[in-house]
Amino acid sequence: MTELEWTQMLNHFVHLGIAFLLAVPVAVNRELRSKGVGLRTFPLVSVASCGYMLLAMQVYSGSDAEARVMYGLITGIGFIGGGAILKNGSNVSGTATAASIWNTGAIGVSVAYSYYEIAITLSLINFLVLQFGGVIKQETRAVSRKDEADEPQRVAKESE
Repeated sequence: MTELEWTQMLNHFVHLGIAFLLAVPVAVNRELRSKGVGLRTFPLVSVASCGYMLLAMQVYSGSDAEARVMYGLITGIGFIGGGAILKNGSNVSGTATAASIWNTGAIGVSVAYSYYEIAITLSLINFLVLQFGGVIKQETRAVSRKDEADEPQRVAKESE
């Protein structure tokens, strides 16, 4: 049996903890908006992605093997995200949630490689888009609807 390397274990715990914490704002946002996936899914995707990359970095030698693990993660997480997208006639929902699932995977991989700046930036941008993007989207739709409603009046005035 191999002896545990406690320093390495602590290092991995820190990486996985950071991956978890950086996924929490996205998870809370999705949970509060009842989007189906939330407090469990996002942190697990981030932690699992980080864990797979930490394992790949320990087990495989060379960046080619690590790249193959990363490609597998990107594909697998895309598959999970695809399950969050729902289509009902011409209405499509869940795309922001699907993209967020994919993003939390990137957060996990970034943390695994100790690229905390990238992970923090990904987390912050994802949270801000989810938090404020809906409001902006509603405002632009309202303006668009108003423009569409005003169009017949404008055309009538021009033809006079």
